[in-house]
Amino acid sequence: MAHTNRLAGMVERINQLPAFARPRALSLFFGKAVPFTGTAGIRIESLNQSHCEIRLANRRRVQNHIKGVHAVASLLLAESATGFLVGLNVPDDKIPVIKTVHAEYTRRAKGDMRVVAHLTEEQRQRMVTDDRGEVAVALTFYDSEDREPIEAQMTWAWTPKRRD
Repeated sequence: MAHTNRLAGMVERINQLPAFARPRALSLFFGKAVPFTGTAGIRIESLNQSHCEIRLANRRRVQNHIKGVHAVASLLLAESATGFLVGLNVPDDKIPVIKTVHAEYTRRAKGDMRVVAHLTEEQRQRMVTDDRGEVAVALTFYDSEDREPIEAQMTWAWTPKRRD
């Protein structure tokens, strides 16, 4: 599927860089576009219109009182991964907004956190053809031991942009 908006076009160009340069370039680009992701230190490992993998190092600025990645910092990671995917797929005349977030912390996370998110071809197509709608983006959390400490669901909606 060809890129659906200007954001997808930019990511497509970044993905043409050598493999070693892509994560840094993607992270810098989104850090400028969404400053809070840069402040937290989110690193985009890979990103295209159907798949996103991002990481957050367990550093002091994102830790809780027990030296793990803070619960809300983990949710920022999930919101960012799912939001990047939705943002790459909605046309420029539509606006994506987070609708619901549900998370269950099932075990204590160890070390860095990683989120992998996916959209199906059907979900991507609906964002292009439907004037408005919503989509539950599949995502999985992993800690540094590749365990899944959090179960989460993120639902995004899209609507036409207002013409103010």
